[in-house]
Amino acid sequence: MKLLLHVCCAPDATIAPERLAGRGDVRLFFDNPNIQPLEEYSRRLHAFMKLVCATGMDYRIGLYDPETWFEAVRGHEADPEKGERCRLCVAFRLERTARQAVRCGFDTLGTVLTTSPHKDAAMIFGLGREIAGRRGLIFLEEDFKKRDGFKRSVQLCREWDIYRQNYCGCVYSIRK
Repeated sequence: MKLLLHVCCAPDATIAPERLAGRGDVRLFFDNPNIQPLEEYSRRLHAFMKLVCATGMDYRIGLYDPETWFEAVRGHEADPEKGERCRLCVAFRLERTARQAVRCGFDTLGTVLTTSPHKDAAMIFGLGREIAGRRGLIFLEEDFKKRDGFKRSVQLCREWDIYRQNYCGCVYSIRK
């Protein structure tokens, strides 16, 4: 397996190195144009780099272009959390990751979004299979929160002094 693993935030990615050890070539891909404001994006990128230093994993960083994200969710600004806007956001980021995977010769696409107990793994898996399939990729259906994955991620964040955010990342989730 040659896996490009989308990383939404460092806390959700902490468990991935343990869970994926020995399963192939894994590269992390931090790609989150949904994160606002810019200061928050910078804070999360810094936390991601701390994770990379702690794990030694190979990585890529996507272009921070929030305007493309705003366009992708336009008309859904008032949707509730876990509604259509969130589905569009996940699809947007998985699509960008899939394009990167194809460009760089990966055969498998995955995401650490499933570490969060606030994310719907079934929805993510459905989108992932669809997007990966259109691009000739395999989608890794790994629910990282299972087997105490979320609890372990909290523990690793403490050990590695990694910033844990208190909202999803988009401006619309701040209002909650």
